[in-house]
Amino acid sequence: MKKALFFTIIGAMLAWAIYDFTMSGNESANQQSETASSVTSNESADVGLAVGQTAPDFTLETLDGEQARLSDFSGKTVFVNFWATWCPPCRAEMPDMQKLYDNEDIEILAINLTDTEKSEDGVTSFVEEMGLTFPVLMDTEGDISSAYNVKAYPTSYMVDVEGKISYIAYGAMNYNIMVQEYEKMK
Repeated sequence: MKKALFFTIIGAMLAWAIYDFTMSGNESANQQSETASSVTSNESADVGLAVGQTAPDFTLETLDGEQARLSDFSGKTVFVNFWATWCPPCRAEMPDMQKLYDNEDIEILAINLTDTEKSEDGVTSFVEEMGLTFPVLMDTEGDISSAYNVKAYPTSYMVDVEGKISYIAYGAMNYNIMVQEYEKMK
């Protein structure tokens, strides 16, 4: 009797999890669609998040208070990285990102998930502590991370000189993988 009750409860929980996952995916897709349309209004039809599609344009404020726009880097290879200070894999890949920035002809836009942070001051302290010199952009409302459908931290997009996505990484990358993917875009 106890076994039957146990398996009934487990089955119900599993069914609920599947239902919840399916429904949240639909809501997320709808929210992403709405948010992506607000990122920029003059994008062409081939804009998307898949390899080979044009990366959605965005404008965010940097940690230094300046405006940075992805399209400002047209004609350059760009490494777009979504990260947070509280994320251990994000923290672990920062030295490799700095090494890539120092050693290769690549731009890095490190988009901090500021809406998930305790404070912007904590982000500033982290950047100073790590000695990061590449631009750190602040996604204070989470709009850009939603538009880019960021579900895992870190998430990175390699964008080629034509503005097309050439590689996507869900999770931390090491320096060798970063260079390998960068070399493929040359």
